[in-house]
Parts: sequence; structure tokens; C-alpha cells
Amino acid sequence: MATPADDILSWTNQDPRESKLFNSWGVLYRFQTVIQTNGQSTTTLWRAIRANKEDRVAKLEWANNGGLGRLIMGKNTLAMSDVVAAGPIYGSRTFNGPDGQRYVWRPSTTGSDIVLQDHNGNVIAFFRPTRPTRYQIGDVYGELHFIRAAGSGTVMHPPIMDMVTVTAMLYRFCAMFNLS
Repeated sequence: MATPADDILSWTNQDPRESKLFNSWGVLYRFQTVIQTNGQSTTTLWRAIRANKEDRVAKLEWANNGGLGRLIMGKNTLAMSDVVAAGPIYGSRTFNGPDGQRYVWRPSTTGSDIVLQDHNGNVIAFFRPTRPTRYQIGDVYGELHFIRAAGSGTVMHPPIMDMVTVTAMLYRFCAMFNLS
């Protein structure tokens, strides 16, 4: 799948809870995790809206044991387990998007990519693990590709793009810690 360069976000850090996603324009998304004195961790997803200005997209409050907790996006609070619910295909995770449609992250049948399919089965994005590569922004361990024209063509619009980014991070987290 060929994707225009600006539709590919390089993803730093093996632990997605403390990572950045960037392209030739700079850092577009940033996950920042804070651990409170009581051991509670919270991850905030920030989106760059212009130079030196970010908006908070989501707050992820992890369970006390470090597992899945709750996700706050805008005025919506969801259980993280609902946003990365085990899907019908081995290794797949499903979620309902802001458009009310069902989406599925699943391993590709042709390689190491993790593809995101819309409710019609169109691949609208995918995560591709890469060999660690050093950049000034940080070491990159993967790429998040958005397929701009696929499906309804809205994957690059903030509500969907933000949800894709959050769910890709949660998919990576679940895979990293072998969560079911």
C-alpha cells in the first residue's frame, strides 16, 4: 500500500504511552504519561494545532494495576476495554468510531502490518512496525499510515483521525503486555 509521505506518521518509542507521532511537518501527536505519587498513571494525547500550540485530544486513566482503565475524549468517557474489545478474528480489536460505525484493528494477512478496517471492510489505516531508526525527535519503532481516499474519505479528519491514533496506541499497548 503506497501512502503519500505526509499521511505517514513516524512513531517514536517502544512504549506507546510515552511517544510522539511526526511527519515532515513536525510532531502532530504526543502521548505524555504522568505517574502520581499514589502510583496512578494518566496518559494525555496532545495534537499540534500550530507551532507551539497543542490541544488535548484525550486523557487515558490507567487502572491501579497498570491495565486498561478509562478513556476521556471530549465529553465522552469510555472504558478502554470497550475501545479495544477483542474482535472476531484472532488478534483483532474493535471499536465504535465517533461516526457511530464499527472499526476493526487486525493483523494483516500479508505481512507484519496491523490494518484498520471500516464497517465495509475497507483498509483506512495501518500500523507498520519498523526496525528502530534514530531521528532527532526520537527513535522510531513504527509508522502509522492513513489512507486518505479509502472508505468514506474521512480518516484524516480530526474526530476520526484522533480516534484512530488513540486506538492504535491502545492496540500496541495490549499487544505489548499481552492483554486479552
